[in-house]
Amino acid sequence: MTSNWATFTTAEPDLAKLVEDRFAAFTHHIVATLRKDGSPRTSGLEVRFLNGELWLGMMPDSRKALDLRRDPRFALQANPGSGTEMAGGDVRIAGRAFEVHEPGERARYTEEVEPPEPFHLFRTELTEVVRTYVEDDTYLVVEIWKPGEPVRTLKRK
Repeated sequence: MTSNWATFTTAEPDLAKLVEDRFAAFTHHIVATLRKDGSPRTSGLEVRFLNGELWLGMMPDSRKALDLRRDPRFALQANPGSGTEMAGGDVRIAGRAFEVHEPGERARYTEEVEPPEPFHLFRTELTEVVRTYVEDDTYLVVEIWKPGEPVRTLKRK
């Protein structure tokens, strides 16, 4: 089961806000895609939360864009920031990304974001959102959301 960003924010508004804030803290993040041989490829990436969607924009014919055209699965990791402090926790999103070719949708995105032309634009479908953080300098807390399920929280000492 998958869902878009709006579905996630409706189901879990507090967690969604934390995730968006974590991504907003830095411009560049890391996306993992799958190469032709199935091995992972990691690349830098900017993301946008806009109109109920999580968008991935990429340079023309970038390896990550070609990877996603071939196999839409991805994992996205928020930039952890400098040093060892990770305010807001560690945030990851997994799902599938599908290229958008429809001129009206691309135009709406371009009006808001003003990306350099030409570019690839992918809309995402989420399969998992995970936030990991330390609570009270004692517990490692992992919050896991999957479409159609409530957030599951794991706490380890």
